Amino acid sequence: MFELLKNLFDQKLNSASATDESQRLKAFELAGAALMVELMESDYNLDSRESREFDRVLQETFGLAREEVDKIVALARQTAQDSTSLYEFTRLINDNYSYEDKVGLIQNLWRLAFADDDLDKYEESLIRQIADLIYVSHSDFIQAKLRVRGHDS
Repeated sequence: MFELLKNLFDQKLNSASATDESQRLKAFELAGAALMVELMESDYNLDSRESREFDRVLQETFGLAREEVDKIVALARQTAQDSTSLYEFTRLINDNYSYEDKVGLIQNLWRLAFADDDLDKYEESLIRQIADLIYVSHSDFIQAKLRVRGHDS
């Protein structure tokens, strides 16, 4: 399944100009989308508010078209069923995201976790695990949570 995800990234890379670094990085933002799907499914209760927030996050942050969002969701769900770790996704993120982008990803994960007004312990644990795997400091992990929580208040 990781190969399917990698092929999707490679397709995006091949369609982008080799000299356009922003387009190259955009392809790897899809790994962040896959982590978001993992988070939404971590509490075994997909709420319509989470789905709407997920669509908003993908469209605002990554600039993905509706068909790309649908493709990522389907692929990430397939991958999640077969995957035993988050390494495939976090490796792509570590190789291609700046530190600020990583913090932004953690903030978007918090947005999804709080979207249904119920922060599940599994969601919080998964965000912590992802933050550790992509080397986001504990301080930035907490600040991202507080920024999102403060925005909801």
